[in-house]
This record gives sequence, structure tokens and C-alpha cells, in this order.
Amino acid sequence: MSLADPPPVLAVSATAAPLLDPVFVSDLHLAAERPRTIRRFLQFLQQDAARHRELVILGDLFEFWIGDDGAGAARPVVDALAACSDIGLRLLLMHGNRDPLLGRHFAAATGGTLLADPIVLDVAGTKTLLSHGDAWCTRDVAYQQFRATIRQPQFQRDFLSKSLDERIAFARSLRLQSEDAKSTKAIDIMDVTPEAVLAALRESGAGRIIHGHTHRPGSHVVDLGDALAERWVLPDWDLDDAEPRGGFLEFADGRPRLVLFD
Repeated sequence: MSLADPPPVLAVSATAAPLLDPVFVSDLHLAAERPRTIRRFLQFLQQDAARHRELVILGDLFEFWIGDDGAGAARPVVDALAACSDIGLRLLLMHGNRDPLLGRHFAAATGGTLLADPIVLDVAGTKTLLSHGDAWCTRDVAYQQFRATIRQPQFQRDFLSKSLDERIAFARSLRLQSEDAKSTKAIDIMDVTPEAVLAALRESGAGRIIHGHTHRPGSHVVDLGDALAERWVLPDWDLDDAEPRGGFLEFADGRPRLVLFD
């Protein structure tokens, strides 16, 4: 990767055309050690996503991403996404907490567009706020400090200047630290803070919000005081787990609908 390239956090679009018939996913955490999850995602692209006009991935497509120059192991996923783009499916992607280093080379290889987080778009005729969702977990102070660090352009430049082996070792270390930290945190700390969601909705003027990150799929009503808004939470994927799970959000007659895998 050339250091002349913009850091991934800067290689995003703050606007996009309306979404007419989208399908949303997030938190797939694709990795070589999760082959069933990868196979299910490739099946999803062929059988489910292909029925829609747009595919929106709201972060954490990969378990970790060390830079576009280290994408070799992800080639089947990159090729499958590129094939979707080739047949006319519009691909939109957002950085997650696991893959904030997805860059413009990945976007070019897949035919996708990297979106700013958060972003307000017209989705099926409704002004909608889209986000990965981790920025709203404000009760997790340690994580918010970490998030601010890894999204700094200079941090990303410095990290991407390291060797692939150094980056892989760092990513694996972070993953272990993350798992250890989650085991000791209260459950509500890892969920979005209602006040943060409310403030984001009011500032955006949106009537709907769609996000991932929390691994708590469902729909909620948010009272804005003078109106009601919807909050839709996307499921995480793990088809290699003892209790397989996954799913997506699509629209039927203009209304959102969560589809969870059996």
C-alpha cells in the first residue's frame, strides 16, 4: 500500500444516492477459522442479496483487517462482492470496530463505496441514519478512547507503514484483549446508550436508525418527544458457533423486516 494513499478513515463518502431496495448486514466477522460463516455469506450474496438493488454492509465484514495489501486470504470474499457489483448490485460499505482499515483499494476491487459513519440517507423513502453503532456505546469509556485512537489518520498511516507480520501480530493481540475485556464488562456497557441514540436522531432529523455492533438484533421505538422514530439493530453472524446465528434486514412494501437464519 502506498503511503500517499489517504488513510481509510478519510477515504469515505459523506453522501450517497437514495437506497430504493436495500438489504443490510453487519458484524459478519469473516475469518479463515470460520469457514461455515464464509460459505453462508457467499450463499447469501447469490441467493438473497442478488434479489435487491443495493447491499449495505454496516461494519465488521471481517474479524480484522490489517490493510488492503494484506487481503490475500480474503480473495474469495472480494471476488464474490466484485461479481455482485458486476451484475448491477450497488455495494455500500462502512467501517466497523474490527475493520477500520478497509481502504479505497478494497472498495475499488469490490466495486463498492465506503460510507462515512454516521451518514443520513433516504432509505425506501424515509430519512434514515446509518451507523456501525459503536460510537453510541458511550458508557464504555475505555473502548471510546481506543476507538478515537485507531480512527486518527496519523495512527492509521503509522500502522500501515509496518510490515504485514507486525500488523497481523498486533491485530491478533487486540482481538485477545477485546475478548478478555468483554468477559469482565457489564452487559449494558456494551450496548448503545439511549441518550446517545436519542441525540443522534434529533441532530440528524431522521425518522429511522439502522445499526449493528451490539449483536442484539431487533426493533425499537424511540420517543423523540414530538415524534416517534424506529431503531433497527442488525444481527451478528457466526455459523461456526455451537448455536449458529446470522441474518439481514430487507424491505417489503417499503417497510423494514428482519430475517434471522434458522
